[in-house]
Amino acid sequence: MRLSLSKNSEVPLHQQLAEQLVYLIATGGLADGKQLPSVRSLARTLGIHHNTVSKAYQDLIVRGWLTGRHGSRVSVGVPQPPPHSVDLDELINQTIRRARRMGYSLQTLQGRVLERLFDQAPDHILVVEEEPELCLVIQAEICSRVGRFVASCSPEQLKKSPELVLGAQVVTPDYASQRLKGHVPEHQTGVMLKFADADEHVELIRNFAQPSMIAMASVSPTLLKTARSLLAPVLGRRHTFREFLISPERHTDLRGMDVVFCDSLAIGVVRCKNKIHYRLVAPSCLDDLAAVFDYAVVGRRQGKITPLNRRKHTKKTDGDHRAGEKIHSAIS
Repeated sequence: MRLSLSKNSEVPLHQQLAEQLVYLIATGGLADGKQLPSVRSLARTLGIHHNTVSKAYQDLIVRGWLTGRHGSRVSVGVPQPPPHSVDLDELINQTIRRARRMGYSLQTLQGRVLERLFDQAPDHILVVEEEPELCLVIQAEICSRVGRFVASCSPEQLKKSPELVLGAQVVTPDYASQRLKGHVPEHQTGVMLKFADADEHVELIRNFAQPSMIAMASVSPTLLKTARSLLAPVLGRRHTFREFLISPERHTDLRGMDVVFCDSLAIGVVRCKNKIHYRLVAPSCLDDLAAVFDYAVVGRRQGKITPLNRRKHTKKTDGDHRAGEKIHSAIS
């Protein structure tokens, strides 16, 4: 479990810890049901007071990220049922949602999974997420990659209007999937939303030769809060960091900043000297989502299963490399 806190940051230590744990859960670094270290054990490891760890844990329990039981360590998300013997059909229902965690993929299970997809071929995508602004960012990235109509709703809206799932490929963060049980049919929970890691951005800042003015521009308050806590250890007091909550409908002038990290909606409206695209959804997740529709199309046209290789799209382009090198050169 990679955690890095900075006592020199303006961000409180308990907030840094809480948001970094959220990040690890959202990116798959901490699986559902995973037990976390005890309060005192983690405090010793990080060199901080145990009350700081306790405050972070309690915050995440209240927010629904962690589960706490009296007399036992806290764990990630909703407690999982005990393992039991399953046949192939039941295993498929589980592994579609947990493919990456258990070592399976859509391609590996193509024979049986594609039969299910052909029978229940979706015609659009439904993103289920609590924050409307975060939904907008996710919608933009999925639409750009998959090229399908993307709708969105909150978990509460889905519970009140279950007909929203009709004809839809439901997409929800892996950590929130348990909350939708009973409201989404099993065959419609095939792709769990995985968020991209921020390691590349952290390393870029770490290599800046000079103190810099760094900003994060986003339409999402949640994304701003998470980014601030993730970057805090590498920012320290050497760099100046600013957050900008912007509207995707008007241009924002940030040319006073040395570099600006922008979400997929902010990237088109922010004006600045150096701009970095902060992609939210993991490329492998977008590939799997695109594969669902490609498989359905192949099934309709040919009436048979055709393996597809989607991984070529996850490789970083030369343009991405050049952009990173250009930013680093400009800041250095």
